[in-house]
Amino acid sequence: MSGHSKWSSIKHGKAVTDARRGQLFTKLTREIIALARKGGGDPETNFGLRMAVQRAKDSNMPADNIERAIKKATGEGEAADQMIEATYEGYAPGGTAILLQTLTDNRNRTVSEIRAAFTKAGGSLAEAGAVSWQFEQKGVIVVETDPEQAEELALTAIDAGADDFETFDTSLYIYSSLARLEELRKALSDQNATITSSEISMLPTNTIALDEKASLKALRLLDRLEELDDVQRVFSNADFPDNVLEDYRRED
Repeated sequence: MSGHSKWSSIKHGKAVTDARRGQLFTKLTREIIALARKGGGDPETNFGLRMAVQRAKDSNMPADNIERAIKKATGEGEAADQMIEATYEGYAPGGTAILLQTLTDNRNRTVSEIRAAFTKAGGSLAEAGAVSWQFEQKGVIVVETDPEQAEELALTAIDAGADDFETFDTSLYIYSSLARLEELRKALSDQNATITSSEISMLPTNTIALDEKASLKALRLLDRLEELDDVQRVFSNADFPDNVLEDYRRED
């Protein structure tokens, strides 16, 4: 799954630019509001909200923004639009699966924009259930580390209940069940690990290796989908060649 994780790492790196960070904060705010409305505004008793708040903190979102979003959801602040959660599925060039999680106040607009993105890139929107079976929900923690520390931290993670791990560049990716995610984060924090993110993700159970031509088309599609305002998360089972991803890293 290294080609997939490498794409995730590069995507995260691009998100730190000012323009993308602003868009990310908007999406994080929407997610916090939706989860607070669904399960209440107390992160201690609302697991989904707790994870969203942690993701926002990992992305350096100001605490005031987080608090304001929760207040909007619970009626203590300025009213927020009602958002509907929806999942969409499709195929990228090369036949790889794409899973989209969205929050929208207008489903017709959202599906129209998503369909247009797929069509323009040579992909296709699929029926519900067409590709979702190829993904499983997992907790993912990313730790910034050097090769010497990576092995020790990986062993700590396994002892704390991690299912698997892999390294890429200076990042250690640790995978776990949702039930173990917070315990695992604490164990790594106790070892003074530099945790850059921890979140609930949809991981592919199998990946599909793409050639250079299909990879470029798929990456452009994934980027286009990420940039849509209503799209919260994009998941793919594509496995990209290293040289294509290196070129992609330099683009922006």
